Amino acid sequence: VQLQASGGGLVQAGGSLRLSCAASGGNIRNYGMGWFRQAPGKEREFVAKITWSGMNTYYADAMKGRFTISRDNAKNTVYLQMNNPKPEDTAVYYCAAGERSFPRTSPDLYDYWGQGTQVTVSS
Repeated sequence: VQLQASGGGLVQAGGSLRLSCAASGGNIRNYGMGWFRQAPGKEREFVAKITWSGMNTYYADAMKGRFTISRDNAKNTVYLQMNNPKPEDTAVYYCAAGERSFPRTSPDLYDYWGQGTQVTVSS
């Protein structure tokens, strides 16, 4: 499956932004999905994950209450709604496909990756 992340850009702190991850060449219904991010000079870190059905989601502590992961399997797309972003959220954001019912927080356990989309949050 190929993943294409989009929706990044420049946003002011306190604003909002929605990232999309469109899949092709496969059905994302077969995968749990995750969002990760990587800032310059830092390791890739977990942001959020969602099971194949969308019934279960999980967030990194720093994102709880601000970010929302969702999916539309009919559109083969996963989303990350970013509300009240902060300058420290500036990073390249990646979507990934992994284990269907128990997607993990480690990037090493994901099978497919999108190319990333840059998010820059200004203060």
